[in-house]
Amino acid sequence: MTTTTPPVTLDDVRDAATRLRGVAHHTPVLRSRTLDALAGAEIHLKCENFQRVGAFKFRGAYNAASRLAPDQLSRGIAAYSSGNHAQAVALAARELGTTAVIVMPEDAPPSKRAATAGYGAEIVTYDRYTGDRVAIAEALAAERGLAVIPPYEHPHVMAGQGTAALELLEEAGELGALLTPVGGGGLMAGSATVAKGLHPDIRMIGVEPEAGDDTKRSLEAGRRISIPVPHTIADGQALHTPGELTFSVNRRLVDDVVLVTDDEIRDAMRFAFERLKIVVEPSGATPLAALLTGRAGSLPHRVGVILSGGNIDAERFAELCGSAA
Repeated sequence: MTTTTPPVTLDDVRDAATRLRGVAHHTPVLRSRTLDALAGAEIHLKCENFQRVGAFKFRGAYNAASRLAPDQLSRGIAAYSSGNHAQAVALAARELGTTAVIVMPEDAPPSKRAATAGYGAEIVTYDRYTGDRVAIAEALAAERGLAVIPPYEHPHVMAGQGTAALELLEEAGELGALLTPVGGGGLMAGSATVAKGLHPDIRMIGVEPEAGDDTKRSLEAGRRISIPVPHTIADGQALHTPGELTFSVNRRLVDDVVLVTDDEIRDAMRFAFERLKIVVEPSGATPLAALLTGRAGSLPHRVGVILSGGNIDAERFAELCGSAA
């Protein structure tokens, strides 16, 4: 008989939490009576828009980068990302005294590109609809001797992302369900590992933009499905297929994936701004959209939600939310 060791465990996440203590922010958990009434449940919002670099990605990037051997760390790090992981690796590299080269799509949000450069990273651009970001990053890494830290397909990255859910559950207590955005699947894999490890009956619900339903299709098929690169305002979730490692976790632990439209995401961003007084980027707003529309289905009494990030510039925010869709 053979057994398969999961790429990330509850102990891995706890170890990452120790490594991140004093480096990553312990982000707040917000409550709203208005949201509770609309959702018909007690909602606990884990606000990763207040994390360093403005998104949960710093957790995984720093956890992975800080484990590199000194000689490798001195040569530098390569990564590929539409924005949040780019910023996270750039800042982690700066914190650890090394350099970063980031492969970013040409149409990445200008604010995310500017922030990545502001943390000291070198940026190499590509066309997300025709280029292969992984191949570009790996070629750069081979040429320069860099260590590649992918945005989700890495055990230490998944473990780091899971610390957001660990903090939420430690603060809020046992929850009946946890909603997270799903892009490449790293946040969900880390979160599900923690949540199911602590509370096996918790319901794990992923949320994707309607145009980018690769994880939902993959879970239904029982294997990874590829779709055309989606056109959606949720740029952090505009992927064509789930990660291999992340999917190996999520196919075991995720109970459901629901879809929301771009208009519903806009409404959720507007609700967060007007009623919760926080700014959430499109990808970070997808689980809130699932609550507000009822797409998350019948909910237990106590529900956790990870708002994964808030990286959006004022012009883009006004464009998306300035008037009713």
